[in-house]
Amino acid sequence: MNKDTRKQFNVYLGDLREVNDIEDTSVSFSVVPTAVQGLQDMIVEQSTFLPKINVIGVEHKEGQNVKTGITGPASGRTKTTRDIRRQPKRSMDLAVYGYKMEKVDTDLEMTYDQLDAWAHLGDLNKRIRQYAAEQIANDREIIGWYGESVAENSDPSENTMLEDVNKGWLQYMRDNKPENVLSEVVESSGEIRIGAGGDFENLDAVVVDLMAAIPKFLRKDLTVLVGDDLLMQQKSRIYSDNSLTPSEKAQAIAALREFGSLTADSPSNFPERGLVITSLKNLSIYHQTGSHRRNIKEETEYNRWMDYNSRNEAYVVETPEAFVALEFKNVKLKDGDTWV
Repeated sequence: MNKDTRKQFNVYLGDLREVNDIEDTSVSFSVVPTAVQGLQDMIVEQSTFLPKINVIGVEHKEGQNVKTGITGPASGRTKTTRDIRRQPKRSMDLAVYGYKMEKVDTDLEMTYDQLDAWAHLGDLNKRIRQYAAEQIANDREIIGWYGESVAENSDPSENTMLEDVNKGWLQYMRDNKPENVLSEVVESSGEIRIGAGGDFENLDAVVVDLMAAIPKFLRKDLTVLVGDDLLMQQKSRIYSDNSLTPSEKAQAIAALREFGSLTADSPSNFPERGLVITSLKNLSIYHQTGSHRRNIKEETEYNRWMDYNSRNEAYVVETPEAFVALEFKNVKLKDGDTWV
């Protein structure tokens, strides 16, 4: 870590001390709300998917879902008398769902060589903040789709997609409304076969079938999220169809932006064989206000600085009745005559 880097890094640490009104960044401190909000905004900016959903600061570690919206008809008429009164509607008596936050650590290494390279570009302060925000954004996407459990000590070598760090949106559905996550078509098969001769001929058939499980009054602003393997299967069928001209193939590929009349999206870090139908605003990440703690300290024996971060988070499906999905681990595609 050269002299100029040390000078720029000291400015960065000084800014942290001033903003958070602390004397020493190497001792764990609670990040002030304004700094947390700035970090949250930067985290969202690092992702193409997170800006489309809800990222919300809430006060309590446990509670009922925050953004429950319109869940059914509520209008009517009543001829009131002394014995008959107007009765407010509970909107189709949908269930009440809750959340529980868990502590998530994001601990980042910044080597002297890495810091020297950033300092040489003249914007070390910005690059350090962006580095942390980009990592948290990426991990949030991964946990959102792959998170299944909350281990006391997570094991990244065994759970490479952060399956044991926190429960994501699909696990929220498995826990709260498992019937909306299709795990098989033929009983006891444990498989969902998509392709010619399978349970579903194509993705349009999957979408039409799954969407029927969402009540009509909740079918608003729906998007179908599709994994890369499923999209590639559809594209391969088009490319291998010799009856189509090149222009017809191009048109057919362009049409893959929509399935079953729903606009399709393929988010980064989404399961390759996953398929989810919901409104994007039905997906939320809650972070507990006042829970973000941090400390930054130098480890000269390893030629690095460490940036330790922790906060309480929960992944929430606001209205599970408006969410349906395939169990991506059970999806099988055809390879020749074999389902794999």
